[in-house]
Amino acid sequence: MVFNIKYIMKTLKLFLFIFSLLFIPLSVVKAEDLNSERAIIYYNEACGMCGKYVNDELPQMLSEQGINNLVKEDYVNDRSIRPQMNEYMDNANVPLQLQSHIMTFVGDKYILGGHIPEHIIKDIFNPEFSGQFKRIIVYQDQMHGDIEDYRVWAIPQYADDFVGEIKTYPIDTRVTEYLKYLENNKETLKSEQYSSNKFNNYKSLLPIVLISGFLDGINPCAFAVLLFFIAFLFSLKKTKRSIWKMGVVYISAIFLAYLLIGFGLFKAIIFTNSPHFMAKLGAWLVIVLGLINMIGYLFPKFPIKLRIPKVSIPTLKSWMFKATLPAAFVLGFLVGLCTFPCSGGIYVAIIGLLATQTTHWSGVGFLLLYNLMFVLPLVIMLMLTSNKHAVEKLAEWERSESSRMKILAALTMLALGAIILIFFT
Repeated sequence: MVFNIKYIMKTLKLFLFIFSLLFIPLSVVKAEDLNSERAIIYYNEACGMCGKYVNDELPQMLSEQGINNLVKEDYVNDRSIRPQMNEYMDNANVPLQLQSHIMTFVGDKYILGGHIPEHIIKDIFNPEFSGQFKRIIVYQDQMHGDIEDYRVWAIPQYADDFVGEIKTYPIDTRVTEYLKYLENNKETLKSEQYSSNKFNNYKSLLPIVLISGFLDGINPCAFAVLLFFIAFLFSLKKTKRSIWKMGVVYISAIFLAYLLIGFGLFKAIIFTNSPHFMAKLGAWLVIVLGLINMIGYLFPKFPIKLRIPKVSIPTLKSWMFKATLPAAFVLGFLVGLCTFPCSGGIYVAIIGLLATQTTHWSGVGFLLLYNLMFVLPLVIMLMLTSNKHAVEKLAEWERSESSRMKILAALTMLALGAIILIFFT
């Protein structure tokens, strides 16, 4: 595999496309425009079975409940729709495990995720039952085959936010069973509202994200390239100002590359509709990679190495030797891509964790924090390289401590995987 300018441009276009899905302007329909007699349906027109449900079955079921004003939005073919859909789900506190490939919002009270059977829709719109909750989310994502169950979560009239755990019931069970559960456990659930649970959950996530990001950033891959690059710039008699500029550009490009990789993985996990499975998979992956690092430390001749691919090194050196700001950016971006095999296991595990524990935009915020912590060790390293002698000393330290850094990375991976499996899945 040889990197060239066409490959770099294609990679940039791919990541910029993923980035654009998150930050393009919102479309004209706003959440506050909805009312109890209007529904907005987000779907994928290319999905055949989705089209049948959205165009025929769902409108008929909603019409029977007096909902005839429907707005249909294809969030796949029209990318400007997706941020709007994410805004609705964030405003309504719809967790990722209840987000489907079809999302229907009727006012701010009824949220339908996926292919909801007729008897469930009749129950939640029945005036006899609908007065018992302020908001309800019903989720059934399976399109074909034997449908076994559905999930439901609600804000009862006695609470200010979602209460209790998301409940799963056999598909033929009426929603009234869930409403009975809410009423029978009223006092307990009132003291365990989701708003406080979510705050406490975010408080527990924050140190994990910050510490993991910082430890992930302490890897010999990016360190070695940065120190070699700065030493090379000193050999060219570059001024400290120009070295600082190139160092900042190099680090910024690594940040951008790693951030875009994170966005891509985050979106991919969401669209699998199995975030809990992906979180467990990520946790086991990081444990396996930690064991590989541990074995490599104990047995240096072990053939599997987590490092920058050797085929990429000549390309990295060619960009390094150009010693210009654009070249520093390309170098940093390539290093960001190439260090992913070196330390990406921690990143995958954290992204899987965020997919199960956060909403869309809070997940994006945690990703930004993680990547800021990821480049922080490089920023510190750049600040310490005030002269050529300091660079030489740091390079010597990096070579002597690289094995210890690897064992630190291994222990971090093992601990992180265990924490996710024990406490978050």
